[in-house]
Amino acid sequence: MSTASKYPAWVDDGSTISDPLGYGERAVTFLRRLRHPAAVNTNCAPKAVNANRHPRALQLAPFQERIVRRIYGPRHEDGRRIVKTVFLMLPRGNRKTSLAAALSLLHVIGPEKVPAGQVIFAASDREQAGIGFREAADIIRQDKRLVAATRIHDAFNSAKQITHLDSSARLRAVSSDGRAQHGTTPAFVLADEIHAWKGRDLWEALKSGLAKTDDSLLVVATTAGRGHETLAAEQYNYARRVALGEIDNPDFLPIIFAAEPDDDWQAEDVWHRVNPGLKHGFPSLSGLRSLAKEAEDHPAERYSFQQYNLNIWHGNSRDPLFSITTYDARCFDDDETDLETLQCWVGVDMAKNGDTAAVVAAWRHPDGQVTVKPWFFVPGDELRERAEQDGVPYERWRDDGLINATPGPIINPEAVEDHIRELAARHDVQEIAFDPHLARQTMQRLYDDGLPVIEHRQAPLSMGVAIGDLERTVNGQLIRHDGHPVLRHHFDSVVASRNETTGLVRMHKGKKTDRIDGAVAAAMAVHRAVAGESNKSQYTGDDAEIFTF
Repeated sequence: MSTASKYPAWVDDGSTISDPLGYGERAVTFLRRLRHPAAVNTNCAPKAVNANRHPRALQLAPFQERIVRRIYGPRHEDGRRIVKTVFLMLPRGNRKTSLAAALSLLHVIGPEKVPAGQVIFAASDREQAGIGFREAADIIRQDKRLVAATRIHDAFNSAKQITHLDSSARLRAVSSDGRAQHGTTPAFVLADEIHAWKGRDLWEALKSGLAKTDDSLLVVATTAGRGHETLAAEQYNYARRVALGEIDNPDFLPIIFAAEPDDDWQAEDVWHRVNPGLKHGFPSLSGLRSLAKEAEDHPAERYSFQQYNLNIWHGNSRDPLFSITTYDARCFDDDETDLETLQCWVGVDMAKNGDTAAVVAAWRHPDGQVTVKPWFFVPGDELRERAEQDGVPYERWRDDGLINATPGPIINPEAVEDHIRELAARHDVQEIAFDPHLARQTMQRLYDDGLPVIEHRQAPLSMGVAIGDLERTVNGQLIRHDGHPVLRHHFDSVVASRNETTGLVRMHKGKKTDRIDGAVAAAMAVHRAVAGESNKSQYTGDDAEIFTF
């Protein structure tokens, strides 16, 4: 394991956890008095404790107890919690939902409740929010005293709510695909599996609501996600930096159980470190062994195992075209003026209405390395709405100069055309490759002005060969780039499928709102650059030809 680790060593090192007012002990005592329908009196707690407990008492494994104490024990002199935000990242099967439901009850019927306090269980959709809510409701139903003290509303297809009758504190389940909860003033929010959340509306509403209440608490409980430009990735990256000591923020408690970059994903000691419940029987060790065995020869299953069972944060694609780590390692600070002496090839992926257009240039170096640089164009109207839909920060990218937002609801093709002309004026452009499907008029105008336009149809054969050239260039560590985040995001969003007979690769979107236009344009540009001096690949055939009329 590397020296700098995200691992929360305090969870199992036996160190003292501050609890000057006894609130950590109070929280643990309350949770141990709850009952769970699936609980069995096991050895998770000391025998002396188990001997006097109800047979269905909620089980707190030692690592869970330490987490509870670390959240609720440390206090300011005036009694307020030091911890205001918790980022808990646990792999599947480590009973995140059970702990989350119990913590929610701690704030609605337990010693952390406040009069008329709002407790919110937020998840990606109604079904996921309902899972945590039902667990909390089922815990209450195991104890007739709690049933008498509360009112549960959980009718099918209706609002989910638990109300504590004496204090009017209430727990509600909400989802990120519903309307934003503006106007709420929650005392406690449990944000469940934020890697699956759609957009930022609910998150921003809840965060602003928490700021209205003294001593509020936000607990994020999630497994690893995908991508690098999402809400979840943003929160994970911040938590990771706090865990590594790069950011000093006592209010923020990162609890990240995840494999390190140099860990062997097949090593069982890694599994045990990343899955703290494994020693207590959850998740199933034999189940992990079975999943890992299947993943040996199936890249997609390996990807899934690493993400969900080892909490490794990957790019967007379950079936990536190439290792994003290999791609990242080839980032250089080349200035565009340094490339003016080299020949240049350009790939262009024009846009449908409301889509993204990409222009990628590729320069071939004498030693065979290929430098790529991208330019992106998006419609300028309703950019925020498009950002919410696609789950990427278009407005920030625009402000940082990473995308060109053209006026209006669609991309102005003349803006793309003007950029290509400017590129050709600055560089020794050998070819400008287009798929003619959406670019016939643009190609005609450029051709009429003497620019070296060629057709490169996005047919399986021609694109399969182009994608193969891109893949080999990256895997052979011949690619050079400046780390452009939008191009990286487009590569991350590629789902690759391979023809077992021909070996050709196709690129797909993982979901409808993904964008891979930059990856398509890059494949075209790199392919033509690799074809090199002849300006015509031996594999080109009829699908990539000099543009003529």
